[in-house]
Amino acid sequence: MTVNTDRAIGPVRRDNGPLREARSTKAAGGYRWAVAHLATQQKPGAGVPAYLRWVNRGLGRRAAAAAFVLRLTPNLVTALSAILSLTALVLLATLPASPLSAATATALLLAGYALDSADGQLARLTGRGSIAGEWLDHVVDAARLPLFHLAVAVHLFRAGEEHWVVLAAIAFLILSSVWFFAQTLAEKLSPLAPVGSDAPAWVSFIKLPYDVGLLYATVALLSFRPAFVTAYLAVFVVTALVAMLSLARKYAFLQAAGMTTVSELNADELTIGGRDDDPGA
Repeated sequence: MTVNTDRAIGPVRRDNGPLREARSTKAAGGYRWAVAHLATQQKPGAGVPAYLRWVNRGLGRRAAAAAFVLRLTPNLVTALSAILSLTALVLLATLPASPLSAATATALLLAGYALDSADGQLARLTGRGSIAGEWLDHVVDAARLPLFHLAVAVHLFRAGEEHWVVLAAIAFLILSSVWFFAQTLAEKLSPLAPVGSDAPAWVSFIKLPYDVGLLYATVALLSFRPAFVTAYLAVFVVTALVAMLSLARKYAFLQAAGMTTVSELNADELTIGGRDDDPGA
């Protein structure tokens, strides 16, 4: 699983300069100007899974440009993303598998995922980012993926799939929720600023098996249930292995960073504020 960082936690921009510039340029460029402008502000793609890097961000850029022309707000785009995803999950959980229902659910899931990227890009384009919008985006993200796995579990149960496969979907739900929370919290707790990755392009393809976009795309196989179950379980196994490595690495990093911070604070206390056992205190 990957966290979509297009509206990542960080300092919120309140500068309305981009909004004034965007409005003044709308008549001259409109949609095309917005797409080109967002392309120059795109976040680095090094180390980002392939679908998110080369497909979803591009779709999100075009959706953000269209939202800009229609004068939509970033929060409204977030709400539209949630509505599309929820509609897809209701279809997934309630309708019998057919090529049409599988294709519809897949298209809605991927459209919702693209809008999840568009809201942050629209916020940067218009300078209308806010802490409340940041929070709303992460609440939707925190609910979307666990609900996806719940919908898969309900569908498989209703289709008469073996119980252990249904339980695997529930386990995937728990894993996705824990990993999302752990990644988000690690960003907040880290005393160090994030460092940009310089990973080569092939790393993005290595990360493709646990890209959320690929996971949603497996729904297209739903009318061929053995193929879907095989693909879904394969993604689950890969994601579980990567998650364990990621959680261990983040724990080690935060432990080392925390010790460094404590050492620095103790040093400052000795040299600036003094301590009870300091003869000069």
